Amino acid sequence: MTNNLRFQVVEEAFKKHALEVEAPSERPSDYFGRYVFNRQKMYKYLSAEVYGKLIDVIDNGAHLDRSIADDVAAGMKQWALDMGVTHYTHWFQPLTEGTAEKHDAFVEHDGKGGMIEKFSGKLLVQQEPDASSFPNGGIRNTFEARGYSAWDPTSPVFIIDDTLCIPTIFIAYTGEALDYKAPLLRSLHALDEAATKVCNIFGEGDVQKVHVNLGWEQEYFLVDEGLYSARPDLMLTGRTLLGHESAKNQQMDDHYFGTIPDRVQAFMKDLEQQALMLAIPCKTRHNEVAPNQFELAPVYEECNLAVDHNMLLMSLMKRVARKHGFRVLLHEKPFAGINGSGKHCNWSLTAEHLSFGKSTTSMLHSPGKGVEDNLRFVVFIVETLMAVYKHNGLLKASIMSATNAHRLGGNEAPPSIISSFLGKQLTELLDHIEQVKLSPLPQPKGFEYLKSLNLFSALTAQADMGGKDLPQIPDIIVDNTDRNRTSPFAFTGNRFEFRAPGSSANCASAMIALNSAVADALTSFYRRVLKMAMNWERDGAPGGFASLSLQAALHVLQEDIRACRPVRFDGNGYSEEWVAEARRRGLDTEQSCPVVIERYLDEQTVKMFEAQRVMNRKELEARNEVKWETYVKTVQIEARVLGDLAMNHIIPVGTHYQSKLIKNVQGMKDVFPADKASRLSARNMKLIEEIAERTEAMERLVEELTDARRVANRIEDIHRRAIAYHDTVCPHMEAIRNEADHLEMIVEDGLWTLPKYRELLFIR
Repeated sequence: MTNNLRFQVVEEAFKKHALEVEAPSERPSDYFGRYVFNRQKMYKYLSAEVYGKLIDVIDNGAHLDRSIADDVAAGMKQWALDMGVTHYTHWFQPLTEGTAEKHDAFVEHDGKGGMIEKFSGKLLVQQEPDASSFPNGGIRNTFEARGYSAWDPTSPVFIIDDTLCIPTIFIAYTGEALDYKAPLLRSLHALDEAATKVCNIFGEGDVQKVHVNLGWEQEYFLVDEGLYSARPDLMLTGRTLLGHESAKNQQMDDHYFGTIPDRVQAFMKDLEQQALMLAIPCKTRHNEVAPNQFELAPVYEECNLAVDHNMLLMSLMKRVARKHGFRVLLHEKPFAGINGSGKHCNWSLTAEHLSFGKSTTSMLHSPGKGVEDNLRFVVFIVETLMAVYKHNGLLKASIMSATNAHRLGGNEAPPSIISSFLGKQLTELLDHIEQVKLSPLPQPKGFEYLKSLNLFSALTAQADMGGKDLPQIPDIIVDNTDRNRTSPFAFTGNRFEFRAPGSSANCASAMIALNSAVADALTSFYRRVLKMAMNWERDGAPGGFASLSLQAALHVLQEDIRACRPVRFDGNGYSEEWVAEARRRGLDTEQSCPVVIERYLDEQTVKMFEAQRVMNRKELEARNEVKWETYVKTVQIEARVLGDLAMNHIIPVGTHYQSKLIKNVQGMKDVFPADKASRLSARNMKLIEEIAERTEAMERLVEELTDARRVANRIEDIHRRAIAYHDTVCPHMEAIRNEADHLEMIVEDGLWTLPKYRELLFIR
């Protein structure tokens, strides 16, 4: 038995060198956004009137006047033609965790036997792609293929190759969302409305809008393309379904922040240049913890734009990687025994103020200069925690998938219990406010009363290090937030970091849940404050409504600090003790992916989404159908691939090596006396027996795996089928892998046909 593919691709991989990447002659700031129809291009290609109306739509959420669509389309087309573009597409994000596009040429008949290049406002604003092949969870009738893509003017149009890409939402002809963008935009609107109302409680009637900011951290693996092609499991599932750990992987921590390999550096350089031309503001690149694992992070952006840029970047990464002889692995757990890949989502809120014609901004999760500012800061911290507490299971469901389930709960990533770490200073501040004895009745001089309580003294405490002991080192401000890497939802100075989303996911899923839940919490806070202040005013309390509202806000805040205390946790999120403690606190501790997804259909969840006008019950039910169906298909494909690998790769290799050992034993008997031959062949006899037992076990387990799939596939209800796949199919896969990985350590290396972990992880 001879198979040289593995050794051939290994040899070729070792010979590869970094590609020369020519740097643009301009500075990055000069070519940033070259292929994006940004404001600069809008101003150049649109009339002043049309430009003003479009900017009003983008900045202020003004209604999009269809009358300007033709003028905008004409300007876009002219810019596109000047850039050499020949096609256009509506670029949308169906429920596949990827993007979709259908390219159409600008050309049309001119009626005179020739062609003209045409692009109308109608084509810009709306199209009707075939929706029949996209997952929809039963929203679309089987005999109806219609779905509409509609232009999202808040996300800039861009060019890829010869195609003008127009970011759009994707909805059914009956109006329900078939994508991630439509609910995301609704959640951003809901949060803007709720947060603006709360801001204006604190004497900030000048707050016009609240923006949601997102900074994602994209983790990924790079594998040589040749090695990738020799692994059917990587090609078909995105992860290694079997493979024994390398003798060395990440134990020495020598990869993290280490020198970037030359081939990878060239890939990163090329990727960043192309990303910057598409206005994706790449900021940070580095080696991650695991071998051949890396990270790219951008500058913070508005949430909708950040999501679009992440989806675009993931597509761009795959294209650039192939140019450099790599394949990008975005799977959350492509290799067992080493760190998986996540996509930390750094989330924050910014208030936009307009006073005396001057526009300014302020971070809502940052302390301010006075009592009102600091009270507002604590309110937004606590109401975010209230959202995480009340919708604990939903937030976990928003990031849960068949692929991310491999990563969550291990000692490498956030555990599958959503809790929040605040840091010592903020924890002490909330404890202090909770314990303050408030007057049950409003005080006449409310503002002075609040100052007298000395609520925010802890915010002034700072510790310095560096300068005193090492004069040559500048003073360093010690930040005592974010020092617990096991926390899935940590406060990190002026934002929260949601660490649980997976590397392959559309982070819009997590953002929809988080935005909606926070909007719900802020709405509840605002209503309770308003009710309390109005009741006091009705009863003749002195001080004016503004003063009463501030005092009411403190009372409601104190209630919520007590209510959300169970979600605050600063210990080891990986410990078994925490699981029991979390259960006692009422937090969601479920780990089964199909069961976790059920949280979308909790009555509390449905009411919240409907109240915030983000999604209705029908849309939620449909999305769950899609999630369960995706889970089943993912595990189903993995099970089939693993069965094929076991029967057609592993067992034949094992039996071939076994035959060689048997010939050796027979030869020993021919050469040596029986006693000596028996003694010298003892190890080989043991190996022969072990191979026989393990191959027999693998064959039996593959049969049982196939039977388990058959039984599960007969279950009509997709929810129950997904649970059956989790409970009965997945355990067989783990058992098969165990046998295969043991055989890998027994069989002669020259016979093993699949590239091993040491090759996949350390050839760069």
